[in-house]
Amino acid sequence: MRLNRSSDHALRLMMYLAANPEQRHTIADIAAHHDISRMHLMKIAHQLSLHRWIDSSRGKGGGLQLARPAHTILIGQLLRQTEADCQLVECMGPESSCVLQGCCKLTGILYGALQAFFAHLDRYTLADLVNDDGLQRILQPQKKGL
Repeated sequence: MRLNRSSDHALRLMMYLAANPEQRHTIADIAAHHDISRMHLMKIAHQLSLHRWIDSSRGKGGGLQLARPAHTILIGQLLRQTEADCQLVECMGPESSCVLQGCCKLTGILYGALQAFFAHLDRYTLADLVNDDGLQRILQPQKKGL
C-alpha cells in the first residue's frame, strides 16, 4: 500500500503547523519550505479546514494553524480522511466485478490487514511525529531577508 500524494502533503503540512503552533503560517511559506505546489497545497488545506483539522483565515494576520493541539490528532484518523481509496484490491469496493466474490477469503484477510494498519497508526499523534529536535530545526520557518 502506498499513501497518495495528497495524504503525504497533508501530513507535511500538519507536521509543519505542529512544529510551529505559536503563529499562523501561509500556504506560500509552507509550500516553499516543502518544495511542493502552492495550488495543490491550497486544495489540501481547504479539505483539512473543511474536516476541522486546521483553522484557516484570510487577510492581514491570516494563515493556517492547527484547529486543536497536536497531541490530540491521531495519524490514523487523519489518513482515513485524506486517503480517498483504501481498497487494497478491487473486490473491496462497492462495484466489484470479481467472479470469486462471496467465496474468496482474500478480501477478509486484506480487510483485517488494513484495519491493523490503521489501528497501528492510531497509536501515534501528530505531536509524536514532530517530537524530535532535528526535525524541529528542519521544520522551522525560513527567516526572510537573509
